Amino acid sequence: MNKTTTKNATQPISKLWYKNYMVWIFVIGLPVFVVIACIFFIIYSVQIKDSVVRDDWYMDGKTLYADVSKDKLAHDLGLNGVMDIQQNHVNFQLHAPTQDFHIPDELKIEISHATQVQKDRDLTLKHLANGKFSGMVDFDPDAGKYYIIVHNPENSWRLRSTHILPTDKKIDFKPLTSFDNP
Repeated sequence: MNKTTTKNATQPISKLWYKNYMVWIFVIGLPVFVVIACIFFIIYSVQIKDSVVRDDWYMDGKTLYADVSKDKLAHDLGLNGVMDIQQNHVNFQLHAPTQDFHIPDELKIEISHATQVQKDRDLTLKHLANGKFSGMVDFDPDAGKYYIIVHNPENSWRLRSTHILPTDKKIDFKPLTSFDNP
């Protein structure tokens, strides 16, 4: 026999690479996991779309502006109101201090959930008498934060409020106080 053969026989045999768990975990497993996670997030990001902002915002260059002219008109007219929601029935009392204000035949209500667009509701309230309006809406039974906007059909003025719905309390709608003169 040859000297090299006997020398190799006395040395310990090293593990084969495919029998080493470190190779399977760090060299093969981790990159495979990262590739699968990337594919999942790519598919998820393509399927899920952001909801559209429902308020009066416009973009000028890279700056966002809110259009508050409708809020200013409601302030100048002195409009305010109270909404009462009993299960699926909505009552709204519009208060207009000036006699020359024409109370519309109907009001539009936009009820927007803070985070879930599928819970948004739009409804029309019919005028009954003396500034009282009534209508029906189908609410989600789970409580959540909602943005409520009341405006006339021409959308020239609006009253806004933020509230947790459903609620048994009456919701006050007052014009923005930022237009008050100091």
